[in-house]
Formats: sequence, C-alpha cells, structure tokens
Amino acid sequence: MRGMNDLVRQAQVMHRKMGQLQKELAERTVEAQSGGGMVSVTANCAGDVTAVRIDKSVVDPGDVEMLQDLILAAVAEAVKQSKELREAEMAKLTGGLRLPGIV
Repeated sequence: MRGMNDLVRQAQVMHRKMGQLQKELAERTVEAQSGGGMVSVTANCAGDVTAVRIDKSVVDPGDVEMLQDLILAAVAEAVKQSKELREAEMAKLTGGLRLPGIV
C-alpha cells in the first residue's frame, strides 16, 4: 500500500509541476520571420499568435497573394517553434515519457 501512496504523491507533484510549466510557457515567446524579415510573427508557447509585424514595402495591392503567403509562412513557423519548445520543456519534466493528453 505504501508503494501506491508514493506513486499517487509523485503523480500529484508532477501534476503541480506541469501546471506551473504551462503557465511559464504561456509567457515565453518565439518569433518567426518570412520574406527575409519583411513579415514577423510572435507566438507564445501556449500556441497563441500574439503579434504580427509587416514591413510597409511588402504591402502591394497588386500582389495580395504574396503577402498572404508570407504571413501564412511566418505564422506556421512561429506555431511550429512554439510547439517544439513546449514539447522539449515537457519532455524535461516527464523524463521523455509521452503522456496522452499532455502537450
């Protein structure tokens, strides 16, 4: 029975640590660029896009598709980087153990 109590206690500690880490990750940000820095997107490690910066020189009413592509590429990269950072930090906490529903 003691072994079970220890296991429950360890799970509770890990749960608290994960909650704290998720709060910390929501405050950490990554930045991705496209078009040689003409479009910049910032995202937090909770996966939310928090800022978009577009250089005036890339705004061309005759080529809206290019601007859309640049924005999409920067957003995709920022989300990818935030996910990778979140997964790396969670792996440190769980010792690399993949837990369903986590991350």
